[in-house]
Amino acid sequence: MADKYYLGIDTSAYTTSIGVVNSEGNVILDLRETLKVGKGKRGLRQQEAIFQHIKNISKMFAKVSNSIDIGNLKVISASAKPRNIEKSYMPVFVVGKEQAFIISKLLNIPFKQFSHQEGHISAGIMNSPLESEEKFIAFHISGGTTELVLVDNKEGEFDVQIIGGTLDISVGQLIDRIGVNLGLDFPCGKEMDILSQDGDIINKKLPASIKDTWANFSGYENIFNDLINNRIYSTEDIIKTLFYTIYLSLEKMIINSCMELNIDKVLLIGGVASNNFIRRNLKRTLNEKGINLYIPSIEKCSDNGIGIAYLGKMKKE
Repeated sequence: MADKYYLGIDTSAYTTSIGVVNSEGNVILDLRETLKVGKGKRGLRQQEAIFQHIKNISKMFAKVSNSIDIGNLKVISASAKPRNIEKSYMPVFVVGKEQAFIISKLLNIPFKQFSHQEGHISAGIMNSPLESEEKFIAFHISGGTTELVLVDNKEGEFDVQIIGGTLDISVGQLIDRIGVNLGLDFPCGKEMDILSQDGDIINKKLPASIKDTWANFSGYENIFNDLINNRIYSTEDIIKTLFYTIYLSLEKMIINSCMELNIDKVLLIGGVASNNFIRRNLKRTLNEKGINLYIPSIEKCSDNGIGIAYLGKMKKE
C-alpha cells in the first residue's frame, strides 16, 4: 500500500517553510528558506516578507512534487496566524494559508489551519514523552514572542493559555537589537551564539525586572548598549553576558510558573531555544531542581513546517 503524506506550510516573519510527514509521523521533507534582510536593518516590512514568501513557495513546491507522489497527499495544513487567540493576525501568514487552501481544492483533500505557536509546540513534542502528556508548560521564546503557556493536550486539539512572558520586548528582539548595535547582520542569533563561545561573563550585577511569571526586558537593552558604548569589553564578552542574563531570567520565570501550577514538565520552543548556552544551562539547572525540561533538536526549535504537517495528521483544525 502506498504511503500517505501530510503537508504543512508556515510563512512566518523571517522563514518560508514546507514540511511533509508520512502516516507513521516520520519526517519526509523539511524545506526552509530564510528571508533576506538588508545590511544594517532590524527586520522586514510585511509587504517585503510577503513578496519573498510568494517567490520561495513556488520554488519549494517544485521540490515537493519531485520528492513525493502528490496524489498520495491526505491533508494539507497551514499556519494562519501567530497565536490561537482572538485578533491574532499577521499578513505574512496569509500567503501560506491561501496557497494551502488552493492546493486542497485542486487535489480535493482536507485543508486544516493552525497557529504558528501550535506548530512550534507540535514540532517540539514529536517523538517525546510530552506527546502523550495531558498538561505541560511551554515556553515560546523567539524574535516576536516570549510567552509562557499552559498546554492542555486534548486528543483533537491544543488548548493553549498564556500564563506569563514579557510585557515589553521579546527575548529575540533584545538579542537582535544588541547584535545589530554590535555591527552584526540581522537576524543575529546564530552568529552571536558562535561568538559567545569565546567570551567570558562580565563581573557586573545586572538587575532583573521579574514579577512572578512576567518580565520586562527593555531595561536590559539600555544596559547592554551602555556596555557597548563604553568600549571597555569585547564583543564576545558582551554577548556571553547577555546570554547569561537571559538564561537567569528565563530560569526564574520557569521555576515560578512550575511552582504556581504544580507542574514539572516544561517544553522550550522557538528560535531562541536554539541557543546553545541558554539550552545547555537551563537543562542542567532546572533538572537539578526537579523540573523536566524538554528541548527539541535545534532544527525543530526554529521556524518550520514540520510541526504544522504533524498537526494535520494528529489534530482537528
